[in-house]
Amino acid sequence: MSYIEESLVAGETVLYKARLHWIVLLWPALVGGTIGIIGTGCLVGAVLRSGRSHTVSGAMGVLGLVFFLAALALIGIGIVRRNATEIAVTSRRVLIKTGVINRRTVELLLAKIESIGVYESALGRMLGYGTVIVRGTGGTPEQFDRVAKPLELRRQVQTQVERRL
Repeated sequence: MSYIEESLVAGETVLYKARLHWIVLLWPALVGGTIGIIGTGCLVGAVLRSGRSHTVSGAMGVLGLVFFLAALALIGIGIVRRNATEIAVTSRRVLIKTGVINRRTVELLLAKIESIGVYESALGRMLGYGTVIVRGTGGTPEQFDRVAKPLELRRQVQTQVERRL
């Protein structure tokens, strides 16, 4: 069960869910892919050096295996990071949770939201991601980077705030 579903109060419903954009996986995939190619090259080199015995031995084989496992770990960490972020607009609040081991949550009552801003770079506008900044009354702004469809998230929050007025 997700954090958002666990923290709903009686009578509260989830109206919109957002998530991080796939762009957050770009660097882990590029770095992991590069390290994976190096690891595969080391493994192939170790097999070719071993000759007809069809066994992988030596430092090059171990190094190749380490690189390959490191690549899988980097890509896995990127996927977990993306999936560990939950963003939702409910009938009463805006909920945002990030992290797995170290968890950070922000819960703003719709009645206490002063403004919500969106910043999209040129690339972000083309690919559909941006930074969402939520300001509560009397509080500091909460910034969330690389959110998919940030304008839709803002629209959903604004719609719910207007309904509560």
